[in-house]
Amino acid sequence: MRPYQHVAFASLVLTAAVTASGCSTAREDAKKRITPEYDKAGRLRLLKYDSKGDGTVDTWSYMDGARVVRIEIDRNRDGTIDRWEYYGPDQQLEKIGLSRSNNGKEDAWSFAGPDGAVARVEVSTRRDGTIDRVEYYEHDALVRAEEDTDADGRMDKWETYDHARLASVALDTMHHGVPDRRLTYGSTGTTSMEVNLEGDGRLLPLAAAAPASGRPGPR
Repeated sequence: MRPYQHVAFASLVLTAAVTASGCSTAREDAKKRITPEYDKAGRLRLLKYDSKGDGTVDTWSYMDGARVVRIEIDRNRDGTIDRWEYYGPDQQLEKIGLSRSNNGKEDAWSFAGPDGAVARVEVSTRRDGTIDRVEYYEHDALVRAEEDTDADGRMDKWETYDHARLASVALDTMHHGVPDRRLTYGSTGTTSMEVNLEGDGRLLPLAAAAPASGRPGPR
């Protein structure tokens, strides 16, 4: 099962155990590990779940009645949340929040493609909530990324990957909105550089760039 195709299994167990009728052994066992909380009107707002049955809550499912809104999970049970799941009105998982720094604060959010696999990850590299790096995936592999390295709100670094190997890095050092430098890394360890001094995005090999521009090449 792809992580985005259905409501998380934990939330299904939690919701079914609290709201469904009937008394199966599995449901009764789950109920013993669930602590529901309701608002003043009696509407279900939170389900606390002890997935291991050892007395430690590791999953918090925030509810709007029977509808799952958000789930927070402490996967390694160290007392710090390390996964956040967000659900839409149709109960489909919309995005997953992660803490790449493992400090209990979200700094990356992954989104799924039509096949349910991760297609895009948005990252706040400065951990301030501002997205400044976006990674794109195909078949669970990173294929390209773009980043705003100077925090001016525009992407100025572009990476491409070949089977997890960094194949090229393009940079906008002149703030024209297009790359003016590109380093290409060969599979055998070779490196080549292309440059553009005109700001039109047309990259040329380093040796040819200076005569084409009429100016000295980059240092």
